[in-house]
Amino acid sequence: MPLDEDKYPAESGRRRFVKGVVGAAALSSVGASGAAALDTATSSAGVGGGSTTYVAIENTAGPAPRGMPLLPITIEGGELQGVWPEYDPARGIAINDDLGGSGIPYSSQMLQYCGLQTAGGVRPQADQNNTLLTSTGSYDWQSEYSDGDPLTVDMFDDYEEWGNGIGNAGVGKPASATWRSEGDVQTIPVQVLRSPEVPKIANGEGPYSDIPGPVQTYFDAATEDNIMAWINKCTHFCCVPGFKQLAGSANYNAENKVYCQCHQSVYDPFNPVQKTMVALPRPPQ
Repeated sequence: MPLDEDKYPAESGRRRFVKGVVGAAALSSVGASGAAALDTATSSAGVGGGSTTYVAIENTAGPAPRGMPLLPITIEGGELQGVWPEYDPARGIAINDDLGGSGIPYSSQMLQYCGLQTAGGVRPQADQNNTLLTSTGSYDWQSEYSDGDPLTVDMFDDYEEWGNGIGNAGVGKPASATWRSEGDVQTIPVQVLRSPEVPKIANGEGPYSDIPGPVQTYFDAATEDNIMAWINKCTHFCCVPGFKQLAGSANYNAENKVYCQCHQSVYDPFNPVQKTMVALPRPPQ
């Protein structure tokens, strides 16, 4: 089976087992009702599913079948915003068919995995705020802010020197955030990273010269002011990984990468790749 497809087919017994585990409260941001929601989402009455192309931060190790989706961002009044594409009623999804002239689409379908397809904010016409909001608890520096505060560019002013004793200092400053998650809806977790590597990736400089042109163009359009973001749901068992969160990540050569402690999947935020996934259908509205 190709690595970029969902690991367990919906009709398999293994898939049913995974849904049960994902529904457990032990997995963050899914909730105790996750199993029932997933069963609903994969029913024939679901909408908006199917094959979709997207750009991801690369999965480099561990059991995760594919990378986590890169979230295009913009900056408005100093606040970080996740870009939400326009709704296409004919297809029932929100989509930009050609982000930044890359020829690669950016659509709401890329969020439809690991239970996120049941999140209210993934509905194409959902009335949700696109501001990226602070989620405290992962990084000490964020403790001076409150959950729900908008992430602003000036919070990352020291990104070229920042370090927390894990891996190398100066490779970037991360933040945990939520997006399109206001009210009584399921949380969409996002990780934000301001890094001096971002413009080098966008320009294909040095070690990034092998990144394919369309992916490079997409990445350039998806980032701003040296800031990038991705949907922070591991594509293996739907856990919430972290960039420079655990000292133990060094045991897996992941101290300067994104590490998922649940099953040791590793992602490289500095290597965007084009992938194809099978988006799970959303529940009927």
